[in-house]
Amino acid sequence: MGNDGTEEPGASTTSPGDQSSTTDPGTTPTDLGELVEVTLDPVFEGFNFQPSAVGAPVGDDRIFVMQRHGTIRVLDADRNLVEENFIDLTDRVLAGGIEQGLLGMAFHPDYANNGRFFVYYTDQGGNRQLSEFAVSADNPNLANRDSEKVIFEYEQPENATDIRHYGGNVTFGPDGYLWVSMGDGADSRAQGQDPNTPYGTIVRIDVDSGDPYAVPPDNPFVDGGGLADVWAYGLRNPWRFSIDPVDGLVYIADVGHADQEEVNVVSAAQGGYNFGWSDVEGTRCFHLTDCNPADYTEPAVTYTHDEGLSITGGYVYRGAEIPELHGTYFYSDWVQQWIRGFKYVDGAVTDARDWTTDLGGPVGSITSFGLDGHGEMYAVTYEGGLFKFTAVRG
Repeated sequence: MGNDGTEEPGASTTSPGDQSSTTDPGTTPTDLGELVEVTLDPVFEGFNFQPSAVGAPVGDDRIFVMQRHGTIRVLDADRNLVEENFIDLTDRVLAGGIEQGLLGMAFHPDYANNGRFFVYYTDQGGNRQLSEFAVSADNPNLANRDSEKVIFEYEQPENATDIRHYGGNVTFGPDGYLWVSMGDGADSRAQGQDPNTPYGTIVRIDVDSGDPYAVPPDNPFVDGGGLADVWAYGLRNPWRFSIDPVDGLVYIADVGHADQEEVNVVSAAQGGYNFGWSDVEGTRCFHLTDCNPADYTEPAVTYTHDEGLSITGGYVYRGAEIPELHGTYFYSDWVQQWIRGFKYVDGAVTDARDWTTDLGGPVGSITSFGLDGHGEMYAVTYEGGLFKFTAVRG
C-alpha cells in the first residue's frame, strides 16, 4: 500500500470479501433499545499469517479471512475456526514483500448456487493475477484448488522501482460486474496519467460473459481513449475501495506518497474519472509543479502525514444491528491505528469525526474492513485479530 520508506500491509476489497455491493443489509428492527456505545469487539485472535481481508457470501453465516501468505480460513456460524484451510495457495503465491501475497477476494453474487469466487494475488513470478475458483462439490468449507481459471495476469511495469503498489481490492458492484483496484506498480511517472495501461486504475469487467471475461459496454473507454477495461485512473495504490449499494457511490482510499492520504467519493454510474496521480497528490501539485488540482477529480477527504502514513479504506455501514450508523463511512490509518468516519451527503462531507476511543481502540494496524453475509462490519489487523462493530444498548 505503501508510502516509500514505510512498511505497510498488502498493496492493493477485497477486501478479500469486499462485498459492499452484494451483501444483504437485512431489515432494520424497530425496537432495539437505546444505543449506549459502539465497540470493536474481538471475534477471533490468533490468525498467524497477516490477515489481508475479511468477507462472506451474501446471506452466509460464516466468515472468511484471507491471509497474505496464501491461505483462506473459515470461521463457522459460532465463530469457531474450521480446522482445514478453505484454500491453500501458498505454492502459487509470492509474499516476499509486505505488499505482495494474497490480496483480495470476492464471492460471486450467486455464490450460493454457483460456488464461484475470485482472488487477486501476486504469483511466484511477482505478477499480479486475478483468478476464479470454485467451491468443492462435497464440502462447503473447502475450495477446489484445481478449479483455478486465470482471468488476467500483469507483470510489474517495466520501469517499476520496487515490489510495491499492486492494489488488490476485488468486489462485485450493484451492476453485477467485477471491479478490481490496480496500483501503479511503483512506476508513477509512466503509469499514473496513462489510461491505456491497467496500472493505477480501477478496472471493471464482466466475468459472466466472454472468455475469460468481457468488457462492459458502458465502460468509459470502450470506444477508445484508454484501455477498455479501465473505469477510472490517476491512482497511486488504491489498496481498498467499496461501493455503497444504497447511494451508488464508490469510496476509493488511495495511499499517498510524500504528504497526503485521500478518500475519493464518486458516482458508480459514470466512470472515466482522473484522480490526478502523479500530477497531483491529494489537493496539491506533485510531479506537475504548475498544475490546477481542479482539473482532476478532487478527493472528498485528505489528511497529511502529520496525522497518518497509510490509509486503509472501509465501507459505508448499512447493517441491521446499528441503524444509527447508517450512511457512515469508516476508514483507518495502518500506521497510526486510528479509525475515522464521515457521511457524504449531497456531494459534501458531514459528521466527520475520530471514532478510535469510542470504539475502544486502537485495536492494531487494520489491514482491511469487511462485511459479513448480512451486512455487519468487521476489521482485521496485521497482528492477527478479527473485530466486529457491535452495538451496546441499554
